[in-house]
Amino acid sequence: MTAFVTAGAGFLLAVLWFDLMFDVQVLRYRQGDLPEEVLASIAAYYRRVTTAARPMNRLISTVMLGTIISAVIQLVRDESPEWVAWTSLALVGAAVGLAVVHTFRAAVRLGRRADPIEAQSALARSILRDHLFCLAAIVSLLTIQLGFGR
Repeated sequence: MTAFVTAGAGFLLAVLWFDLMFDVQVLRYRQGDLPEEVLASIAAYYRRVTTAARPMNRLISTVMLGTIISAVIQLVRDESPEWVAWTSLALVGAAVGLAVVHTFRAAVRLGRRADPIEAQSALARSILRDHLFCLAAIVSLLTIQLGFGR
């Protein structure tokens, strides 16, 4: 199961990398409203990947679920040290949970561009924060699986 957990995490890391290529535009503007060109770039990306990319955007959800299931199977089958399996499950669960509960909805909302500029700026910043958290969780998951999984 280590191979499946690692493959799923690697795929999710690649998706995060693409998301972060757009998200990092907000870093130059710590306060206040983001410039229109920054919001337009980020919003267009999220509109494409959350709503316009159907059915391909379902692949990400499938990989998230598959990675969680693989981590559960790894735990149940006792295929890795117990701490590796539990920590891996917690890390992927935290990242996927945040993505499902907040990040995806915020990205869809930003992609619609229906909110005032202040709200769009706040959404873009919150998506970046979410993705940085997910990046740390997925990199940690990969490190643990590759270093200590069997």
